[in-house]
Amino acid sequence: MERAESVAEEIRDMSGKAVAAQADVTACESFQEMVARIEVALGAIGVLVNNAGNVGVDPHADTSKPFRETGPHVWNSTIGVNFCGVLNCVSAVVPGLIQRKAPGRIITIISDAARFGDSGMGMEVYARAKPGAARFTRGAACALGRYDITANDIAIAYIETPTTADYLRSDPERLKRMLSIHIVRRSAQPYDITNMALFLAADASSRITG
Repeated sequence: MERAESVAEEIRDMSGKAVAAQADVTACESFQEMVARIEVALGAIGVLVNNAGNVGVDPHADTSKPFRETGPHVWNSTIGVNFCGVLNCVSAVVPGLIQRKAPGRIITIISDAARFGDSGMGMEVYARAKPGAARFTRGAACALGRYDITANDIAIAYIETPTTADYLRSDPERLKRMLSIHIVRRSAQPYDITNMALFLAADASSRITG
């Protein structure tokens, strides 16, 4: 929450409007309450970016174990964030998007693991939850297009962030192997993803959906 507050403050310092808020995307009521607070502070929501991922803020100790060695107590956490979380967020925002009678945007961050699968460090469930979110986005695009609301995914791979940079750079040969399955053979930077999200949120992408 501290980092969110810092970003919100930066935006306000540049004469923008921003509010930092926290919710549990795996709990529909929690996200609905956050949406209500945001709408009171900033007005109707026009763009939703589903960016929560991984295994949540409080992962189970067995998360990194192979699928066959764990159970629902681990799987449900991953599914809850990466699949059910998208459903909860979209369901909370869509009524307002429709009611405002203006173009709306839904953008969901998924993983390239949805395309080729991933079996390392207990990622089997994660790699299946992400394509579930992707297929849901396509269904939402079909259902909401009549209201001038688009829904799109951004599939990401290895992003070089302050959290991952040391791991990615510590073993050049490992990084080379990791990137060998991608067309663009470099780690993505955060701005690569934000630029795509900005495009999908803008009028320039109004005919792109699904």
